[in-house]
Amino acid sequence: MKIKDGFKGEQSIVLPKAIIDMIEDDPLASSLFVTDIGYYPKAQHHYRSRQEPIDQYVFIYCVDGKGWFEVNDHHYDVKENQYFILPAGVPHTYAADATTPWTIYWIHFRGALARYYATGYTYPVDVSPSIVSRINTRINLFEEIYNTLKSSFAIENIRYAMATLHHYLASLRYIQQYRNADPKSQTDENDIVNVIIHFFNENLEHRLSLKEIAEFSGLSPSRLSSVFKERTGHSPLNYFNFMKMRKACELLDNTKMKLNQISLKLGIDDQYYFSRLFSKIMGSSPKAYRERQKA
Repeated sequence: MKIKDGFKGEQSIVLPKAIIDMIEDDPLASSLFVTDIGYYPKAQHHYRSRQEPIDQYVFIYCVDGKGWFEVNDHHYDVKENQYFILPAGVPHTYAADATTPWTIYWIHFRGALARYYATGYTYPVDVSPSIVSRINTRINLFEEIYNTLKSSFAIENIRYAMATLHHYLASLRYIQQYRNADPKSQTDENDIVNVIIHFFNENLEHRLSLKEIAEFSGLSPSRLSSVFKERTGHSPLNYFNFMKMRKACELLDNTKMKLNQISLKLGIDDQYYFSRLFSKIMGSSPKAYRERQKA
């Protein structure tokens, strides 16, 4: 296994050729499989130009910031909550925006069924948070693929990761079916507090201001704060921070991610601010919390 280190907080895996050869001989995994996978937070100066085509499809999902790509003599700008899939065997170029670099989840994939998921998506496709969106659930699917491959290249791990890849890509290609499949995602549109909490859950990787939350809710900032605090006992921004720290605990408990990786994944650029916020809410530092969980 090769785990590269290029951007602050990045995570990436490149499957060795021997493993790819094993996958191509496997009747289950060979239909659709990952060759490379990763997560780049705020990937400043990220740039790839492949004039010699590669035999993989390239999936890029921008969750924050901006970027662009060029393929088939067309230029496309990409913003947060958009994805695209570059075709195999075609020259392309892509890069992060110079002033607001993107944060991306990305996968290189191949297989006999790959084109059925990829064809027709060589343009930015919106995956915006909404009352029925399941963005956080989809991110968990990505992490399941990544963590399964990171833990072992045993054939059962490979098969499970590639089966999950089908689900992950299907959640984007058949986005409305994916959103409608989970009854829990059908939040009552008349319950504004639950709508906002769902919005928070879909934006754990972002920074949100009270103005942005108010614009989403359709209420004024003062009315939003009053209604939210009456129902929850907390201001909207404090509640959002509680949810971020709950996610931080989950990552500290269940992954080996470094503190700066967790911080960036929660939309907090300053690791020291993250540690102070965690300590204030949880009563111990992130490091002490993780050590206590091991005890």
